[in-house]
Amino acid sequence: MTAAHILGFPRIGAHRELKHALEAYWAGTSSPDDLHQTGKALRERHWQLQAEAGLDSVVVGDFAWYDHVLTHSLMVGAVPERFGSPADADIDTLFHMARGVNRRGESLPACAMTKWFDTNYHYLVPEFSRDQAFRLGWLQLFDEVAEAQALGFTPKPVLLGPLTYLWLGRCAGEDFDRLELLEPLLTVYAQILEKLAEQGVEWVQIDEPALVLDLPADWKAAYEAAYNQLQRTPVKLLLATYFGGLEDNLGLACALPVAGLHVDLVRAPHQLPGVLDRLPSYKVLSLGLVNGRNVWRCDMKRALALLEQAREHRSGDIWVAPSCSLLHCPVDLASETDLDAELRDWLAFAVQKLEETALLAKALTSSADPQVQAALRRSSEIQQNRTTSIRIHDTQVGQRVAATLPEDAQRGSAYAQRALVQQKRLRLPALPTTTIGSFPQTAAIRSARAAQREGRISEDEYRTAMQTEIASVIAEQEHLGLDVLVHGEAERNDMVEYFGQQLRGYAFSRFGWVQSYGSRCVKPPIIIGDISRPSPMTVDWTVYAQGLTALPVKGMLTAR
Repeated sequence: MTAAHILGFPRIGAHRELKHALEAYWAGTSSPDDLHQTGKALRERHWQLQAEAGLDSVVVGDFAWYDHVLTHSLMVGAVPERFGSPADADIDTLFHMARGVNRRGESLPACAMTKWFDTNYHYLVPEFSRDQAFRLGWLQLFDEVAEAQALGFTPKPVLLGPLTYLWLGRCAGEDFDRLELLEPLLTVYAQILEKLAEQGVEWVQIDEPALVLDLPADWKAAYEAAYNQLQRTPVKLLLATYFGGLEDNLGLACALPVAGLHVDLVRAPHQLPGVLDRLPSYKVLSLGLVNGRNVWRCDMKRALALLEQAREHRSGDIWVAPSCSLLHCPVDLASETDLDAELRDWLAFAVQKLEETALLAKALTSSADPQVQAALRRSSEIQQNRTTSIRIHDTQVGQRVAATLPEDAQRGSAYAQRALVQQKRLRLPALPTTTIGSFPQTAAIRSARAAQREGRISEDEYRTAMQTEIASVIAEQEHLGLDVLVHGEAERNDMVEYFGQQLRGYAFSRFGWVQSYGSRCVKPPIIIGDISRPSPMTVDWTVYAQGLTALPVKGMLTAR
């Protein structure tokens, strides 16, 4: 049997509906009911999109009010003591943990935040104590399964796997071996899986991306023990790995007592032969063929070649999926009416990736279907066009790169010499004070930017407004007594988009938002070809700022 499914879908909404609903709730201008209605509408819309694309199930449990790891912490009762009892946890507890405040409005240390593997998404780090008690408490997953079933959808719930969850957490207080917590945590996992089975769920996706890491021996052994215990529950487990190849963990993953295994063939296509050799035929093999982390249309020819290789060497069931959750993609290309037709042909956002996933599954079982054949031909034409387009290859950039010599990357003088010259010129104290660079984007800055974008003020008026903000920031830093000043970056709409707008080789979407954390969304520029810099990007603003003070002003650039 061949089936099409996804590992997760963006939760923010095509027009950032969740962001706006969250911020209204936090500001006290909307009710809990308003917030929950927005979430319900988004989930129904996203499930409907999956069903209309032709997927065989809809993923449930990928929706989170702030972060899916934080949601998981509440579900298993891992609520730090400063935020109250897990038994009393509600949606405000979740926001308190993320934003650092309690029910009385008192500031508390928020849960730490860090990047989710090597993506630009950030998760709230679980905090564990040596005497950590786990309990099943936050029931959002079960409510959403019932919600999907009531709408007529076949749900495939997704859970963060127990080992990855412990791996991503940290010890609060004294250090200890987090594996000591595995047994009590598995008790709660068993309760979760039993409850899902009672709801009529057949398959549960259990995410263990930590399996693509170089794990210590005791953690590898813990996988065997954990899944031997979880196999007793009455649901089928699809073990999902992504963000890399299984490498040394390939044998371990294939041997675990689960009903299916998902592998990332976008990041690690080389692992397919090993998986085909070692995964028993009675287990489902889910192939991640559509890139869940970028905005480019899938190369159907390449993906279909991997799919056919799997079918040729395997008698068991094959499922088709994106490489990872589509959380990391913008929602829908249909909104991007300002992009030219050629560039639109090259792109696929989350909704389009649903269609690509379903098409690949259909191509495996109905390759002679005229619609399938037409879609595959169209895909090949688009890939060829993109490969040869002059928008991709800038001959001037190529010539400059070819003319680069090794010594061009070397300094003209040693650090010791440069340090002396710098100190003589800047006359800094032994421990100079400065800031990281960015000052708040004030209401005045945002208002001026909106007015300039909408044509209500001229470019010169906008520039004057930004200079006024810079002058204020310089004066404030002098008043505070800092040694190295910054200009505050008032003119920068975003640390990435601002620079992309001043470089050749980038394209810009209107609605290509992706979630970074909570209600924070970013709209990265799209690199479509060779990059070049037609003119200075920051010099004028820094020169202006330096002209306001005798103290040194440092420049800031976003790293590549």
